[in-house]
Amino acid sequence: MRIKREDCVAVMVDVQSKLFPHIDANEELESNIIKLVKGLQVLGVPILITQQYTKGLGETIESLKELFGNEFRHIEKAEFSCLDNVDFQAEFMGLSRDHLIIFGIESHVCVLQTVIDAVAMGYIPVLVEDCISSRNPNDKTLAIVRAGYEGAIVTSSESLLFELTRISGTEEFKAISKIVK
Repeated sequence: MRIKREDCVAVMVDVQSKLFPHIDANEELESNIIKLVKGLQVLGVPILITQQYTKGLGETIESLKELFGNEFRHIEKAEFSCLDNVDFQAEFMGLSRDHLIIFGIESHVCVLQTVIDAVAMGYIPVLVEDCISSRNPNDKTLAIVRAGYEGAIVTSSESLLFELTRISGTEEFKAISKIVK
């Protein structure tokens, strides 16, 4: 099944300052998420941002907040699954798209539960494997296996960005190529 940008909404799940330092391979994860967000912005894919219990886990990490500038705003949640949160549901469903690109932390909790609920609600989750992580690398591995079993499309950030771009020789292609290098 082809992933088309006009069908997609992305969600950056809980990439927060007090948890992030404890996440496995967090520097690589941060770099990958920055590239993905920049690419999605070039392609005009809406990006929703969640924060889980901000008082305890902190704000979205600064390097990611900066990518949104004055447009940064997040959806506060206590629920593990983004789709259990009524504010998130309203934002997502209001965009009338059926593919949900999912990335962030932690893989085996909020990310995975969002994948499971997306499938249960009839949406198509696209899990960006190199843009998710957990404190324990084994939890990430198991989350990817479970997500695939549940019906998620599992892909990498670069593969996804080029699939959404679809054709070379355009200004978007040039911008995406520059971002992923």
